Amino acid sequence: MNDKQAVVRGEPETQTLLPRVDVFEDDNGIQVFADLPGVPKERLVVNVEGDTLVLEGEIMPAMSEQLEAVYAEVQISRFRRAFTLSSELDTTQIDAQLRDGVLNLRIPKHAHAQPRKIAVRSE
Repeated sequence: MNDKQAVVRGEPETQTLLPRVDVFEDDNGIQVFADLPGVPKERLVVNVEGDTLVLEGEIMPAMSEQLEAVYAEVQISRFRRAFTLSSELDTTQIDAQLRDGVLNLRIPKHAHAQPRKIAVRSE
């Protein structure tokens, strides 16, 4: 899995935050953990197009409409990150969960790419 800068065709370029990501691999696939604090499930988009995985989310702090920011360190309200995926991964079987601001993706390998044990017979 390679990190890549993705530009969406036809859309104006906007500034985004780069979420921190941890990737772990085992014999059956990869596990991706992306930190997306303040992004609700309704404002999170996970897309796969070809061999590119794109994570996008918009920060939506839970606050009253009567509140007005008098000081804000976070000026950019969007996260975006894109990765090139290996052809060994089965992107039709991605499992995605968002909990406590962390996106957890499980991307399994295709069956042919997983190790298999060969039974040996004795005659």
